[in-house]
Amino acid sequence: MRTDLIRRTALAAGVFAATAGGIAAPAVAAHAAPTAEKAPAVSVHTDRKPAGERQLDVRYEAQPNFYFCGPAAARNALSVQGKAISVDAMAKEMGTTEDGTDSINDITPILNKETGKGDAYRSVEIKSGKADDGQTDKLRADIVRTVDDGRAVVANIAGTATDTDGTVHSFEGGHYISVVGYRDDGRTVKIADSANPAQASYDITVDNLADWIATRGYATS
Repeated sequence: MRTDLIRRTALAAGVFAATAGGIAAPAVAAHAAPTAEKAPAVSVHTDRKPAGERQLDVRYEAQPNFYFCGPAAARNALSVQGKAISVDAMAKEMGTTEDGTDSINDITPILNKETGKGDAYRSVEIKSGKADDGQTDKLRADIVRTVDDGRAVVANIAGTATDTDGTVHSFEGGHYISVVGYRDDGRTVKIADSANPAQASYDITVDNLADWIATRGYATS
């Protein structure tokens, strides 16, 4: 299943280099740097906090190469449901190649299959180059509902975004991430990012995330 708004990413000749602002590529990068290193769980908080906050227990695993970000994001997302699925198995199911995973629409059916419920997830696209208020509000509501249901959102992003600590994360050729929590009633969300275990987890405003997803899409309950 493909959509014409999801751009097929180019294969990078080199790996990512860490910078003070995050992860940057020497050229247009398909996804992220090769690494098989593991990091601790992103969060162990599964209860809702009084101020509209909830985080899921992620059993984080970094992606083993630069083009497995889609399978790794799906694997990390499914880990919050207690699923232990290998990244290689996810990649095979999604048809991931060295060109990456084409679309969020290649991931959503696998999330449904592994969740054991055919309609647990659906794909939502943000077709514009920049998210408008309605698209941002919908993303926020989708994240809150999905996390409250005990599931993580998987998002296909591209370009550069700045997290709440001021760290820049750059994936000009495209990348996949998991959204595993929220606070302030969904105005700020928690990301599990398989690209670099040193930056496995960070917070970002939902406004910045919506613009990061723009022209692509996300899988949500």
